Amino acid sequence: MAIIPCGTTCFAQWGVRPRPTLRSCSTNKEPTLEFGFTSDTRSLEARSSSLFSQFSLPLPFYSGSSWNSPQKRGMRFIVRADADYYSVLGVSRNASKSEIKSAYRKLARSYHPDVNKEAGAEQKFKEISNAYEVLSDDEKRSLYDKYGEAGLKGAGMGMGDFSNPFDLFESLFESMGGMGGMGSMGGMGGRGSRNRPVDGQDEYYNIVLDFKEAVFGVEKEIEITRLEICGTCNGSGAKPGTTPLKCTTCGGQGQVVSSARTPLGVFQQVMTCSSCGGTGNIYTPCGTCSGDGRVRRTKRISLKVPAGVDSGSRLRVRSEGNAGRQGGSPGDLFVVIDVVPDSVLKRDDTNILYTCKVSYIDAILGTTIKVPTVDGIVDLKIPAGTQPNTTLVMAKKGVPYLNKSNTRGDQLVRVQVEIPKRLSSEERKLIEELADLSKGKAAASRR
Repeated sequence: MAIIPCGTTCFAQWGVRPRPTLRSCSTNKEPTLEFGFTSDTRSLEARSSSLFSQFSLPLPFYSGSSWNSPQKRGMRFIVRADADYYSVLGVSRNASKSEIKSAYRKLARSYHPDVNKEAGAEQKFKEISNAYEVLSDDEKRSLYDKYGEAGLKGAGMGMGDFSNPFDLFESLFESMGGMGGMGSMGGMGGRGSRNRPVDGQDEYYNIVLDFKEAVFGVEKEIEITRLEICGTCNGSGAKPGTTPLKCTTCGGQGQVVSSARTPLGVFQQVMTCSSCGGTGNIYTPCGTCSGDGRVRRTKRISLKVPAGVDSGSRLRVRSEGNAGRQGGSPGDLFVVIDVVPDSVLKRDDTNILYTCKVSYIDAILGTTIKVPTVDGIVDLKIPAGTQPNTTLVMAKKGVPYLNKSNTRGDQLVRVQVEIPKRLSSEERKLIEELADLSKGKAAASRR
């Protein structure tokens, strides 16, 4: 059986050996991959008719009436070959991440539309970015290596988080503090970044809960301090009634280029303009927020803590963090939980641990004791003949599962048997009589 790729789809074929040839189609200048089949197509049609019916193939695939006629031999399927991401970046299939990144940086510099004005440069730049996005991600690369582009689409990944290849380019180079050697590109580094909305930072708040609050959950009102949009300038940072002017330091680009001559040549680095803060404009700052566009205020928030949280748990409250700049989305509020331990009950994930002590007589004869739980005092039966360090399980008396409050863990009770260090004369006499009785039973059993 052979597996034959058809666009982004693969199909199985029995008894047919594909012979790939590369030719140019008269209606399309791009090369297409052509498979010629020389075996009997009757067998193919009969054995895999149900399989082929599962796929919706392009019209050129059927090649007119040749598909419907089982008498014709040497059928030809015209299939467009998917782009090979490794070839696009010019690296081998076992290339390391650093090699892939280096290849992408080199090609992205050469084909970026702000540098290369040739026809097709932008399309090439997008192909390079798509290839890097897949090969730089371990999971996507693994799928691509096994199944090609069809594997990525079948897994619902598509082209990933970077729908815009320029965002991918900028995210890579900005993380390195600039794009060395690209300062002469006339603001390319600021493509989409000047006056871009900046999301607000997340805010963190610590809360302390007692043991039972963490077990059963609680609703608390907390007070946080965060940055909010300035009501005077509506977040612009400019004094109302004033007009912004073009920054004379960067010429309105929002970025400046610094050059340094080294033995290897001139090294240029693009940096955010310190005069305008990257906006490209100079304006009279707002008197309320001092030009930041945000002011720090206090707000009370009702927080619902779910049952089953523990020390170190974090609750996320969306959009309750610091406000963004230039219309950016607000950050989130993360509430970090610390739980005060109980003096009697100990917690082990969703189970609660408790240790009780019983006398050796109760351990021999059995008894019922009172045991504290998070639900209150509960009777626990100690079976006769309980051995030291036996663990008894009190089902569903533990901690509720997080986000599954109807399911609870258990309370595990460890039994410690107390052996007296001193006995009265009467107790000793009775114990000795019991010992003699036990020895007599043992001797009788051996006869």
